[in-house]
Amino acid sequence: MSRIVFFAYGAVSYAIFFATFLYTAGFLTNLFVPKSIDRTGSGGEIAGVATAVGMNLLLLSLFAIQHSGMARPGFKRAWTRIVPEPIERATYVLFSSLVLIAVIALWQPIPGLVWHFESSLGRGIGLGLFGLGIGTVLYSTMLIDHFELFGLRPCLEVLMRRPARDDDFVTPSLYRYVRHPLYVGWLITLWATPSMSYGHLLFSAVCTAYIGVAVQLEERDLVAAFGRRYREYQETTPMFVPGTRRSASQMASGTAV
Repeated sequence: MSRIVFFAYGAVSYAIFFATFLYTAGFLTNLFVPKSIDRTGSGGEIAGVATAVGMNLLLLSLFAIQHSGMARPGFKRAWTRIVPEPIERATYVLFSSLVLIAVIALWQPIPGLVWHFESSLGRGIGLGLFGLGIGTVLYSTMLIDHFELFGLRPCLEVLMRRPARDDDFVTPSLYRYVRHPLYVGWLITLWATPSMSYGHLLFSAVCTAYIGVAVQLEERDLVAAFGRRYREYQETTPMFVPGTRRSASQMASGTAV
């Protein structure tokens, strides 16, 4: 029975994640959803700028603390004394989704425009780049096992009585060109918009700063997990921008790219 319960829990957690992911796309583009980054929804009043900034910073800080804190190996070791290991990742995904839902639900729009493209061409380019970012995020997760990353595969392995797979260090496709294509996708998504309000700017700036911190923590954990293999990967593969890191042979010869 516990195997079925674990799988059901993982499936529900994944469904909530994916629905939240889709809603977030609408939230950032002000398309298809009632409450968005620039709309209160249901005719609600827009708060004062100071109140909105304070509330939004609090919400984004809560997301950053939860999202990075629960991902740390030390927290996982302690957490799995309470939560069964097969559903640890699904629980992390569920908590992350619920906190992001809270961010969206309580977000306070801040009016005023940093830039705005009226033309259909400008809007098309902005939305096209946003779609490229979303596609890069999804494709990057597929390359490193989408269902493992979002907690469904461990639950399925328990259901099918399969042994859990060991983590392996691989660099498929986009990972041969940059170490963090998933974050590259998110950065494109954050900034590619035909209409950048002050609220959207705050959201994008804080999330970009968070990514800068999160990637350092993640790389520290990866070095601890894979040692020299990951250090060599760091030396030969750029973090975000393709072509900005020297190859091993160039480093040895002292030749710049």
